Formats: sequence, C-alpha cells, structure tokens
Amino acid sequence: MQFDHLHFYVTNAKASRDWFIQKLGFQAQGCVTNSDTHTEIIQQGSVYFLLSSPVTDASPVAQYLHQHPSGIVDVGFQVEDIDSVAQRMKVEGVKMMQPIQQYSVDNSVLKWFTIVGWGGLHHTLVERPNHPHWKLLPSVPFPIPYSQVYSHIVGIDHVVLNVNSGDLQAAVNWYKQVLGFKSQQTFDIQTKRSGLHSQVLVDEHKNVQFPINEPTSEKSQIQEFIDVNRGAGIQHIALKTKNIIQVVGQLRQQGLPFISVSPFYYSQLQKQLNKNELSPADWKTIQEYEILIDMSDSDAMLLQIFTQPIFDEPTFFFEFIERRTSWVNGNFVEAEGFGEGNFQALFEAMEQEQIKRSQSSNQQPNSECMKGL
Repeated sequence: MQFDHLHFYVTNAKASRDWFIQKLGFQAQGCVTNSDTHTEIIQQGSVYFLLSSPVTDASPVAQYLHQHPSGIVDVGFQVEDIDSVAQRMKVEGVKMMQPIQQYSVDNSVLKWFTIVGWGGLHHTLVERPNHPHWKLLPSVPFPIPYSQVYSHIVGIDHVVLNVNSGDLQAAVNWYKQVLGFKSQQTFDIQTKRSGLHSQVLVDEHKNVQFPINEPTSEKSQIQEFIDVNRGAGIQHIALKTKNIIQVVGQLRQQGLPFISVSPFYYSQLQKQLNKNELSPADWKTIQEYEILIDMSDSDAMLLQIFTQPIFDEPTFFFEFIERRTSWVNGNFVEAEGFGEGNFQALFEAMEQEQIKRSQSSNQQPNSECMKGL
C-alpha cells in the first residue's frame, strides 16, 4: 500500500489551484466539470491533489461545506488486487460508496472504489497500471502526463488525522482491522496548558504513515481543530523532500507563512547535537528558517517545518520533512518514525499560535492563506 492522491473540498477550486501554484509550486494538470461540481487536478513530483468546489447546491461539495470548512475529504491509497480488497471490506461490513469502478486507456485499466473511514473521512482505494508516460486518477476521464519539471518534493510522507477525545483507540482499531495498519509509535505530549495522545500507524511495508491524535484537554489545539472543523478530520499532510533547506528558502520567497519556533529551542538543541552533524552555514540557516531537528533511533537526522493554517480557519496545514540517513552496520539507514523532541516542539509552537489567536479574536487571517477559498 502507498498514498495515491488526496482530495480537497474547497469553496473555489480555481482560486485554490492558483494558490497552490503560486505558493507551493504545483502544476495545473487539467480540470473536470459535471452538472454540480468543478474539479481541478494539480501535481508536483509524485504528489497529486484534486480540488473540488460546488457548481450547484446539489453538489456533495456544497453539502460538505455546509457542515465543515474547506479541507481534505478523501485520502486515497494505492493497493494491489483490488477485487480481494473489496471482498474483505464486504466481510468486515465496511460502508462502500459504490462497487468497483474502472477506466481504461490503451489497454491500461484503472480500478477503484471508495469507503467511508473514521469520522466520515473517505478513502478511495486504487489499483493502477504502471504506465511509463502518464497516470490515471479516479473520476478523471483523461490520462495525466508525467511532469518533466524537476521537483524537490518526492512524495507524501504522512497524513495526520485528529479525532474526538476518547475516540483514539477506537479509530486506531478501525484502521488496523479494515486497512491492516499496525502501531509503530505512541506519544503522550503535555504542556502546562494542554496536551494530546497520539498513535502512529503504518502499513505492512511502512510506505504509509498515518498518525492519529486526540486531545487531552478542552484547551488543546487538537480540540480547537475539532471544534472549528466541526468534527474529526485531517490536520496536516507532510510532504517529503531531500533538501528541506532549499525547499523552505524557495517557499519563503514565494510568501508561504510558517509557524514560529522559540529561540530557546535552538539554544537547547545546540547542546544535544554533535557539532559535526551540521555545517555552520546549515546550522545558521536552520535557525533562520525555524526548522525543527530531531534524531531517530538509528541516529539519522529528522528535519521538519510546519506552515500556518492555509485556509481561513485554524484547521489544515502542511509540513515539509527531510529524513536523512546514517551509516549503521554497513548500511545507510533512513530516519524512521518521529522524534519525541520535534513532536513536543511542534505542539508547543502550535500552542503559542493558538494563544495568539485567542488573544486577537478580531485578527484577520494571514494575507498569504487562502482567504475565502
């Protein structure tokens, strides 16, 4: 299994497409319009997003937006042998939104169906042909040529789901039973003000990482997300890169806003890191760009940074992550999972943003977010 595509429901798909192009460097790959919904397809590297907005009130997007702010409605997974997967879903009693659909081009057949996941989140399961020149996407009636533009974004690293207080274990059990995920890590993050519980799930081959969070107090930023989102939902997507310093520098030039990190974090971090692990120039830039650093169990370095929420409401945001390698027993080993230090630092940084919002209830959304989208 691996991540296949992600589907956003937004107020204005064309304006959202333009924002992704201008701020994140995505490319437009066409659009589809039916009687009630308009969908834009965008792509960067191996990452594909669908952006849908309503044309009429009968659109499922309109119905979604009556209940929730803009956000992710579908996390798609690529699977093998979709017929046996569908049969297993029926045995498990999983709600399937339709029977297996298919679409073929030049004898290459794409098969898919969609299930209802936790909290109403959808998961489209896809069995796709490996074509050398283009990719097929569910409900997109044309092949999408592979981009020849080089991208530092190499894929989706992980997707994070926030659930209601008390629902964490039930949600974890659902994904284990239905999609065969396994627990990889658990976190219990606390500050003087609030906290969260989290379990990181992975598929059998660790291609998919799917952390699930629940709040531990009414003041938790996870609870704020659930309140504003009006239910469980996807908190953020992490896009993987091989050069986070270069990517963040470019994104900052394009006006993408990131969350702030306390200078105290770097003074403490400097005491923990081996001086040989980063060049003086990299260390200076990492502090300037406010990138978080942690070490995995293999002593490989994990670098992460997080954007401000991209919509009007303090819900969905992006992460950029670089997993470096270390030499272990004659092999290069990539940093796996998540470091507790970064998890704690992220939570504290987001908590400070939450406090700022509560102190400035009349504050306007960041000018670089997708206002009204």
